[in-house]
Amino acid sequence: MYITITPQKLGENYMQSVTDFVAYLEKENENKSVEVKEYFFNQYEGKISSKEVINEIDSNTSKLKKSEAKFYSITVNPSKYELKHLQNDSESLKRYTREIMKDYTKAFNREINGRAITVDDIKYYAKIEHQRTYKGSDKAVRENAFYHKKIARLKNEIQQVKRGELTGNIKMKKAQIKTLEKEAPYKLNGKMIKQGMAKEGPQSHIHIIVSRKDVSNKYSLSPGSKYKASEVVFNGRKVKRGFDRDNFFSASEKTFDKLFDYKRNFVETYNARKVFVKNPHHYFTSILGLPIKERAVAFKLLGKSGINTSLLNIPTNKVQLALKLIQKLKRGVDVAIKSSSIGI
Repeated sequence: MYITITPQKLGENYMQSVTDFVAYLEKENENKSVEVKEYFFNQYEGKISSKEVINEIDSNTSKLKKSEAKFYSITVNPSKYELKHLQNDSESLKRYTREIMKDYTKAFNREINGRAITVDDIKYYAKIEHQRTYKGSDKAVRENAFYHKKIARLKNEIQQVKRGELTGNIKMKKAQIKTLEKEAPYKLNGKMIKQGMAKEGPQSHIHIIVSRKDVSNKYSLSPGSKYKASEVVFNGRKVKRGFDRDNFFSASEKTFDKLFDYKRNFVETYNARKVFVKNPHHYFTSILGLPIKERAVAFKLLGKSGINTSLLNIPTNKVQLALKLIQKLKRGVDVAIKSSSIGI
């Protein structure tokens, strides 16, 4: 499970309306029948129109300045193993969303009228998407770019030859194109991967739009607060403040496991990702220290993500891995994390 929380910006400025973001989230519904469309939903309602989402979020911004975020985007990215466990079921993802929004409110170190905030205090709308497309930053797109560029040049030359603007052998140029298509390192269903192409396999994920202000439009609830969880004296009294992201991310993972009886391996955990970022050496030695069956599953998960696990096949009493080996493994796990392919 990989979750992100971001304020919505357009360049350096905060978006003053949610309209464009809602339109972006509606793109998958184009040319689809009513029966298969995915609608916005919240804690208690489904099939909410995009018009209602825009009106509710945009009108809930009392006293917020232009320099302040009006709403936040939470993106919930289940791994392919979690989606397989759920059989890629939309209703299960909606159920999960409603549960983790309870975890979201619990991560605030805030009170409203002397009580802890609850899910009924926040205004949010969520939507499930089932597709992802390759971005320009993806490794497959970047490494195929050289071949796409050469092919584009050859196709342009062919058209010039046809128009009499250039001399050349069209048949030979077409053969060169076929060779380049075969040599390209990344393909999907026989076609070279390029930016904008739909990714293979289950890609379902959840977008959540949550208002900066509570439902009463009086209190600011920012998950972007720089204060993790603390108290400050304001006008002579103690006031709680802050949002604990670690708490939210960890709780969301536990909620999934409990809700769907999911047996999570170490390499799939949020804690493993934190260990990897702070101390890669400890991350790999922790894997080697797992019980035999769990270690085998960890190796399998890492291997399916394209990581050379043979580098980890050393005696468990010799866990001091060489620096070069650590860096080589780290690069592989970096890629797996960014693609969410091992769910961390």
